[in-house]
Amino acid sequence: MEEKLEYENHYYAQGCENICGVDEAGRGPLAGPVYAAAVILPKGMVIEGVDDSKKLSEKKREMLFDIIKEKAVAYNIAWASVEEIESMNILKAAMLAMKRAVEGLPVKADFALIDGNRRPDLDIPCVEIVKGDEKSESIAAASILAKVSRDRLMNEYAKKYPQYGFERNKGYPSEFHSDMVRQYGPCEIHRPSFLKNILHPELKKPRTKAQRLGAKGEAAALELLAKKGYELVEKNYRAGHGEIDLIMQKDDMIVFVEVKARDSSAITRPSDSVTLRKRKKLIETAEAYMNEKKTTLQPRFDVVEAVYISGIKQPELTHIENAFGEE
Repeated sequence: MEEKLEYENHYYAQGCENICGVDEAGRGPLAGPVYAAAVILPKGMVIEGVDDSKKLSEKKREMLFDIIKEKAVAYNIAWASVEEIESMNILKAAMLAMKRAVEGLPVKADFALIDGNRRPDLDIPCVEIVKGDEKSESIAAASILAKVSRDRLMNEYAKKYPQYGFERNKGYPSEFHSDMVRQYGPCEIHRPSFLKNILHPELKKPRTKAQRLGAKGEAAALELLAKKGYELVEKNYRAGHGEIDLIMQKDDMIVFVEVKARDSSAITRPSDSVTLRKRKKLIETAEAYMNEKKTTLQPRFDVVEAVYISGIKQPELTHIENAFGEE
C-alpha cells in the first residue's frame, strides 16, 4: 500500500507538514451542485478499503465516510451552487468548490494534491495528479467524502422532486431522467445550460462533413468490435458536456470506446486528437455512466482509428486496447 503514499511522502520529505488531498464530485449531472472535499490524513496512514470512490459500492463508501472523518487530522466538504455553475461554467465552479474545501480546513494545509489536470486558485503550493484518486490515499479519501456528501443531498432532493428519480441517478442524465425533464420540465436544481440538447434538440446545428465522417467511422468500428466478440451496450452516451461514442462489453469488462475518423490526407494519426483534456472528459462521462448503471464490471478505455482513403469505401481500422494506459 506504500504506493498510495508516494506523492504524500515525496512532499513530506521536502518539509511539508499538512498535506491535503482534494477531489470533486458532480461535474457531469444535469442537476444539483458540484461538491469537493479536502482531507489531511495523519502522516503515513493508509485506511483499509479507501480507493477511488467510483470503484466502491455505495455501502462501502458510506462505511468509509465515517472512518475517514474519524481518522483525519482535518477535513472539509464544500460545494458550488447551480447558480454559480450557470454563471461561470462547470469547470470554474468545480475549481471554486475545491478552493472552498481547502480554505475551509480547520487545520491549515501547507500543500495540496489535486485530482485531475487543473488546479484551483490556492494560496498554498499544489500539484495536479491525473487519476489522483487511484494514486494518492489523501485524494481517494477526499473523493469518498465529496461523493457521499453529494449523493446524500440528491437523495434528499428526491423526496422533494420524486418524478426525476434522483435517488437512483443522482442527477446524472439517465434515459429516465431525460424523459422526465421533457415530460415535467426542469425543477429549481436543474442546470439550464446542461438541458439544451434535451429540451431543444431542434437547435442542434446541421451535421458537418467531419461529423458525417465520424458517424461512418463509428459504424465501421462497431462492426469491427462485434467481430472480435464485443457486445454493444450503448451508443453516443452523453453526460453533461461529454459523450462516449460506443460502450461495449466483453467478458467482465465494460469498454468505453472513442472513435476517431480521418481521411488519409491528415498529417497526424486520428488518435493524436485524444488529448489529456479529451481523456479527462471521457473519464468523467464514463464515471457518470457507471454511477447511473451501478455496474460492477471493470472499466477500460479503447480508441478505434478509422482512416478513409480516397476511392475506397471501407476504412483502415486500428483498435487500440487500453489506450489510456496507467496515467
